[in-house]
Amino acid sequence: MSLTHKKIILGVTGGIAAYKAAELCRLLVKAGAEVQVVMTAAAQQFVTPLTFQALSGRPVLTSLWDAASGDGMEHIHLSRDADLLLVAPASADFLAKLAQGRADDLLSTLCLARTCPLAVAPAMNREMWAAAATQRNLQQLHADDVKVLGPAAGEQACGEIGPGRMLEASEIVTALPGLLEAGPLAGKRVLITAGPTFESIDPVRGLTNRSSGKMGYAVAQAAAEAGAEVCLVSGPTCLEPPAGVRRIDVQSAAEMHAAVLAELPSEVFIAVAAVADYRIDTVAAHKIKKSAEPLTLQLIATPDILAEVAALPNAPFCVGFAAETECLAEYAEAKRVRKNLPLLVGNLAQDTLGQDTAELVLFDNQGLHRLPRANKLTQARALIQHLLKLI
Repeated sequence: MSLTHKKIILGVTGGIAAYKAAELCRLLVKAGAEVQVVMTAAAQQFVTPLTFQALSGRPVLTSLWDAASGDGMEHIHLSRDADLLLVAPASADFLAKLAQGRADDLLSTLCLARTCPLAVAPAMNREMWAAAATQRNLQQLHADDVKVLGPAAGEQACGEIGPGRMLEASEIVTALPGLLEAGPLAGKRVLITAGPTFESIDPVRGLTNRSSGKMGYAVAQAAAEAGAEVCLVSGPTCLEPPAGVRRIDVQSAAEMHAAVLAELPSEVFIAVAAVADYRIDTVAAHKIKKSAEPLTLQLIATPDILAEVAALPNAPFCVGFAAETECLAEYAEAKRVRKNLPLLVGNLAQDTLGQDTAELVLFDNQGLHRLPRANKLTQARALIQHLLKLI
């Protein structure tokens, strides 16, 4: 879906991330959107209204008492023909206002009186983000159907490192089409696993694999673009979750198993993660010292998450992944039949793991369908389109 001619109200609140809103405004206009910027008093301490006026081509609104509409009802009129109200950055204070229904300036009043969807891109210090009050406010916003984009984790303006960074402007723009139009997966919950698992041997060593998580994260983005409510259960990776996707971080296969079961029910379950088949029987309490003698480890099987979910009485539509090193068609189809899956995605591990591109083969009841090598997001979108045909 294109942003051309879409009418977007961009609300800017106070915080150093306000500088990112300028780039966001520029990208929205470049994408063809009509952007009306509304700034709080605090936002004007970081970026001037003139900046946004130059980027949007429209006067910036800053006060309830602006006379632009002639009748003092700008907070009513603005959202009536808007396609989306986007607050970026959304400070901790502004999230609290939204959760409590407060309306003491133009932007908060506009949010309360709106008739269009509302999305927020939080930006704040990591401790403010983790605070119990902020998390309670976020729960309320989710319940009120406010779309929350981000935040990302990383280095912050204060010098600390952690979650709370506003998403990059390009990431937000990528997420908007799914918010502006009901996609084919609108109203459906999609649960996805991604990345490797890490099975501890002792406090410093463990068993893992070469999975980067790139394919799973791409599938999460493609599902979100199709309008789904996406929960991503992720093993340890260096990736940021796609905008609008809720991520749950886990380490071991047991933790992933518990997280998946806790997130059910869902309409679709896509098991992309490379889950360890075995774990150590007894994890050493202290580091195992190097010795000239051979080290023997007793391995026991981990739970088969996909098989367990697929066998549930009201099982979601289950999609499996099979990374093989040989006999792909034979082994992948056997896995699909054994686990009673309507769809399985096969690939050769040596050609896919850790790479940005992939060559995939889709196996279903009609046979196999090859997806020529392409970047993983392109493949993920093709997978979602094939899944839609089956459900």
